[in-house]
Amino acid sequence: MFSLEFLIMVCVIIFCIGGLLGALVSRKFIPPTEQKSLENELDTTKEELSNYQHEVAEHFIATSKLINELTQSYKNVHEHLASGAVDLTNPDISKQLLDAGEGTLHIDMSEPAAEDVIEPPKDWAPKAPGDSGTLSEEFGLKEATSTEPDATTK
Repeated sequence: MFSLEFLIMVCVIIFCIGGLLGALVSRKFIPPTEQKSLENELDTTKEELSNYQHEVAEHFIATSKLINELTQSYKNVHEHLASGAVDLTNPDISKQLLDAGEGTLHIDMSEPAAEDVIEPPKDWAPKAPGDSGTLSEEFGLKEATSTEPDATTK
């Protein structure tokens, strides 16, 4: 039959011919201009992504600065109110306002203040014993205690 050297030589030649045919077919079906345009599109997309990430980072930096400015504005308003309280109110209220800014407002909750007294609604106002209240389901309804005979009994 065939010798081993002959078979190896035929395989190498077929492998080289297959490689050449593959290179020709790939160049024919995917021209270099299309490859170049795909590479350019990929580069453009990468640049757009990088720009977007940079814009997001700048947005969060600006937001952080604005929040810091807002916090400072709140502190300035509180200081203004506290200084006005010191000038315009009695010392007890002034001290409470100043302490509130530092989170140390102390209110004695052991005895309820006069404003904390809860009153019942006015429509539940005291009534005579046995009367129904205004919000009762029976309010305003009276039983029919008529002395006239029924029309059905005639």
